[in-house]
Amino acid sequence: MQNFVVFVLFSIFLALSSIHVYWAFGGRWGIDAALPTTEDNKKLMNPRFLASMIVGGGLLGFGLIVLQKGKIISLLEWNWLNQYGLWIIIFIFLARAIGEFRYVGFFKKVKNTPFGKLDTKFYSPLCFLISILAFILELF
Repeated sequence: MQNFVVFVLFSIFLALSSIHVYWAFGGRWGIDAALPTTEDNKKLMNPRFLASMIVGGGLLGFGLIVLQKGKIISLLEWNWLNQYGLWIIIFIFLARAIGEFRYVGFFKKVKNTPFGKLDTKFYSPLCFLISILAFILELF
């Protein structure tokens, strides 16, 4: 079961990382529905190359932490990262799933935007799933 969880989590992180790198290099597919907007469809953020690359790199780093924790690879001997890496992932994605109570997360107030609808259906549940899978991996 541990290898299955590692495979699923790494695949999710690799896919999300690839999408952010694609956006960093100017890709447009899916970008409009991936950014939170106000009720009158004004984007709340407009990430540029560096921000998208940092997020893409961070997501790939999370994938590597998962592979290391699952003993698939052995890249780092950072004891603190081996000890707390999955807890960092659990906290970040659980916080993202809960949200900031206005535009993002399960408890958002603005729900009728294209982002809001997709966040309710896909983005927040995916973040919650990542938290659960990372917690399961941490238990084993």
